Amino acid sequence: MNYGIVLKVLGNILMVESTLMLPALSIAFYANEHDRMAFLITVIITGVIGFIMSKKTVIKNNVNVREGLAIVALGWIFASLFGALPFYLSGSIPLYVDALFETVSGFTTTGASILSNVEGLPHGVLFWRSFTHWIGGMGILVFTIALLPALGIGGFQIFKAESPGPTKDKIMPRIKDTAKILYTIYFSITILQIILLKLGGMSFFESMLHTFGTVGTGGFGIKNNSVAFYNSTYIHIIIGVFMLLSGVNFSLYYSLFKGGWKDVFKNEELRLYLAIVLMAIIAIAVNLSVTSYAGVFRSLRDSFFQVSSIITTTGYTTANFDIWPTFSKMILFTLMFIGGCAGSTAGGIKVVRILILMKLIKRDVTKLFHPRAFISIKNSGKKVTDETIVSISGFFTLYIMIFVISTIIISLEGLDIVSTSSAVAATLGNIGPGLGVVGPASNFGGFSSASKVLFSFLMLSGRLEIFTLITLILPKNWTMEI
Repeated sequence: MNYGIVLKVLGNILMVESTLMLPALSIAFYANEHDRMAFLITVIITGVIGFIMSKKTVIKNNVNVREGLAIVALGWIFASLFGALPFYLSGSIPLYVDALFETVSGFTTTGASILSNVEGLPHGVLFWRSFTHWIGGMGILVFTIALLPALGIGGFQIFKAESPGPTKDKIMPRIKDTAKILYTIYFSITILQIILLKLGGMSFFESMLHTFGTVGTGGFGIKNNSVAFYNSTYIHIIIGVFMLLSGVNFSLYYSLFKGGWKDVFKNEELRLYLAIVLMAIIAIAVNLSVTSYAGVFRSLRDSFFQVSSIITTTGYTTANFDIWPTFSKMILFTLMFIGGCAGSTAGGIKVVRILILMKLIKRDVTKLFHPRAFISIKNSGKKVTDETIVSISGFFTLYIMIFVISTIIISLEGLDIVSTSSAVAATLGNIGPGLGVVGPASNFGGFSSASKVLFSFLMLSGRLEIFTLITLILPKNWTMEI
């Protein structure tokens, strides 16, 4: 392990994080609220420590697989540890474990919260809380590479470990160019949604914060009842549409920009993603119309919003779906595991993995009747390698194992099975709200500190595709490089 380069890059990440706190610091001073000193102290501490670490002398100025994985895992942990300080120092969240949980939830774009009265938070803290979603959406590490190409440090291994999904389309041959393109798309979607929400009657501040949570698929609400506070079909539809857009592989937007419309429409993952969304919306809307809601329009509106929110792992709510019929809740629970597309800001297992696993099952069934047949698995016309199939199978197995083991551990809290299992699914899948005790009308504040630490680990594992964080605890990866 090349410790020097790891410390150097981590130092740069902390300096970037310190800079990213400046808007929240400015807002805190402008509003003249008590959180201003907390941000000032945090900016100084984070920046100074980052600067010292960045001056580490490096013998080999390259990032290999081990270093890339270590930087990604430790980068998210360091960013969360320092990012929690404004919550803690301002007194907005008195316990540091709770502040860390909230920050991890923000950076991992989970949206699970321990707060019951978010409307009582000072403006600076409220901004930073939602801004962590936007930062985490595409990855603070890719952000570092995009802004600091002059570092001269090879970044592809970092980007590969950071980006969600089993495959990475190499949009451009140079990682800094790729990062810039992705962030151009990210900025464009962000600005467009802010404008549309402002036109819908939201204040500029509220439009920004809701957009941060939407584009980053995070879902931290700034009202105690989330988006339900805005009794506006226009606002619900805008946020719902942009959640779905943020759950799409961002490389497809670049393909659209380059005129590759046919490639986009032929993309099997996108087609399956849209098909799942459509079927879930119709099924839930029909179920609500028959059992709970008087009007079809309201059933469709709430069904569309909650399906969009859950499958993209955003977590915004316009209705308390915990009181919906069991059929509707089971559909939403299933969507928690599926998640969005690879290469998007969404969490979950990812649609492309589900697609390939379905094709794998189909192939195995076919081979029962035709043992000697050679059947290759393809995704959007491209052959899927055996290595990728093994990787996807391993990821799925590990995902389910972590879910089961964590559910058993959390069951020590003495809660019902629905609350326990959905709490684990909501954090591992980076969704936010679950069912029962952690439903849309509740939060994670009632869990013990030990459970919150486990939930934080699950959120980081889900955001970093499990393997990245697992490699951090393997001793052989920390052998000194000669």
